Amino acid sequence: MTLVHVVVPEGIDNPERPSGGNVYDRWVCRGLAALGWTVHERSIPGRWPRADGAELAGLAEALDAVPNGGLVLLDGLIASAAPEAMSASADRLRLVVLVHMPLGAAAVMERASEARDRERHALSCAEAVIATSSWTRDWLLENYALPDDSVGVVEPGVDSARIAPGTATGGQLVCVAAVTPAKGHDILLSALAMVRDLAWECVCVGSLDLDPEFVAYLEGQARRTGIADRIRFTGPLTGVQLDGAYSSADALVLPSRAETYGMVITEALARGLPVIATSVGGVGEAVGATSDGVRPGLLVPPGQPAAYGAALRCWLVDEDRRRRLREAARQRRRTLISWDQTAKRLSRRLADVTRSDDPAARRIASPRRYRPADRGASR
Repeated sequence: MTLVHVVVPEGIDNPERPSGGNVYDRWVCRGLAALGWTVHERSIPGRWPRADGAELAGLAEALDAVPNGGLVLLDGLIASAAPEAMSASADRLRLVVLVHMPLGAAAVMERASEARDRERHALSCAEAVIATSSWTRDWLLENYALPDDSVGVVEPGVDSARIAPGTATGGQLVCVAAVTPAKGHDILLSALAMVRDLAWECVCVGSLDLDPEFVAYLEGQARRTGIADRIRFTGPLTGVQLDGAYSSADALVLPSRAETYGMVITEALARGLPVIATSVGGVGEAVGATSDGVRPGLLVPPGQPAAYGAALRCWLVDEDRRRRLREAARQRRRTLISWDQTAKRLSRRLADVTRSDDPAARRIASPRRYRPADRGASR
């Protein structure tokens, strides 16, 4: 193997800000090292992807420190927001971008058009792009007109875990997601209010400080609909505490408005927990199906509280349906990939890039200095 410089946002190990992207990045660094790669991790401070001039300059300085011909794997949260640094380094470095969530696909992101222009330009400066789901790959190819062979997929792995025992009534629900509008907690609370005549409790695990106004709104919503005593917001949990939240649950609820994969889905399935989620992005890909085509959960259209409430009612009142979904989840559990497999697949992708003698010979497009007026055609 060889040396790889891995560029990640500062704080990926911060237990107060857990995210799927941070978990993926950490496992990748460990996994590549275990496979014989020399991993130089470069943690870049900044409010990525909304970095300011000084923070962008810090990234440029970090890339400047990499020797000519060096292989650099960049988290897409950084790379996609920094076309200036990417284009300045493209002629001398082997740049590979790991895209968890395309910035241009973030439905609630401000100035989305500008974000797409910058991201498209940044990705065109790379030799390869690695998406963490097939949905993400398809979105990038469709919106940025990247060559098909330049974008690969390396799905997240999952830790092995014991099967959650579940309860007879199926009423213990867990939602694992940062409490922001994108994750749809307001939809969840509206749906839960529609089934308040049934027995259930819901634990919401996730950061509470990303959007305090939204959290306050949810608290008021729970009081107004008479379900406040059945909802508990724990804040972020990791390790044994997070495992305990899963182990005590009957099902994972995830009413996201946007999701490129949903690593919490495979975390739940690893414990044999069915999933009640919205059919957005790569969620269906993560949920998957058994060998005979049975989906281990219920998927409903996004942004529709009534549809979500109907799915919850179906889960709570239909014992036979719960039994079938639990069995499907336990079967799906056996087909989930491990983090070791993820690292091996990523290792092969990186090895392919290193086989080229000239970084410029394999880059996706001929890079130019990014200017705000740049506008490339997308299909």
